[in-house]
Amino acid sequence: MHHVGRVDWSFATTPGPDSPTASGLARRVLIGPQQGAAHTELAVGAFAPGGWLARHVHSFEEALYILEGDLVIEIDQQVHRLVAGDFAIIPIGTLHTLASDAGVRWLGVNTPPRRPSDAPVPDTVFAAEPPDLDRLRALARRSEPGPLSRYVGHYEGTPPQAEALRLGDDNRARRPAGMDTALMAYSGISVKMLIDRGLGADLLTMFTVDYEVGGAAQAHDHPFEETYFFLAGTVEAVLDGTSHTLRPGDVVFAGVGSVHGFWNDGPDRVRWIETQAPQPPGRHAYRWEPTWKELADRGIEPWPGPDKGGA
Repeated sequence: MHHVGRVDWSFATTPGPDSPTASGLARRVLIGPQQGAAHTELAVGAFAPGGWLARHVHSFEEALYILEGDLVIEIDQQVHRLVAGDFAIIPIGTLHTLASDAGVRWLGVNTPPRRPSDAPVPDTVFAAEPPDLDRLRALARRSEPGPLSRYVGHYEGTPPQAEALRLGDDNRARRPAGMDTALMAYSGISVKMLIDRGLGADLLTMFTVDYEVGGAAQAHDHPFEETYFFLAGTVEAVLDGTSHTLRPGDVVFAGVGSVHGFWNDGPDRVRWIETQAPQPPGRHAYRWEPTWKELADRGIEPWPGPDKGGA
């Protein structure tokens, strides 16, 4: 199962009504149970200038990626000022507060998906009072790498790698990148992990993917769910046998067993944010269609083989 959608940011111009727990907040779910996801909820959110969300705690794991503007986040008793290209992981049971001076837009993913608002037991519990915004602003700092920045980070992306990822060999352009994900670079793909176990996540991953012109990942599927949020360039995709042309602002969901592949036929470099839930296993995270088709076409010898003799 897969789903293809697109972000319409018009929702952000009309934040939800102010309440004791939030002000100036707008949020739109892109991928969730209605799109066939069992583990993933992907959403975009926005604060109007001066917006805030009171201190609270979730029974789900959440990751954020800042698209534009600035976000003040208090997490684990540290206050950070995040800007475009910054990211954060909010582990289950971690108290945190969100606010913005000038306004902000972000991409967020959480697993498991949020419970309905009328659920007998809520998945989010708020503090009884609004946050001290003056205190948050005074404490907020741009984060430097180090022990006090455990749950946040920044990634501006890599420059084009025309030499390191040369794709002049036409025979490679749409060949499988290999069973080992580390070999994807040889097919013109750069992967930068943002959020995984190393940053404190237990249930999900978030990373960026850059496709050089000519970059390709052949048809494959996974034993976990994936989402894609497209930031730059145009990429050709085949999802469960259906072709799509994807551009910035598009979003894709690929469920467990959904066969998908991507090809950057140019003219520009492609970038997207990708998420996975649950976290991939240590082995067999990818099932490449060409590899298994080749084996099926060739067949296998009966055991014992013709020259092995028998009992």
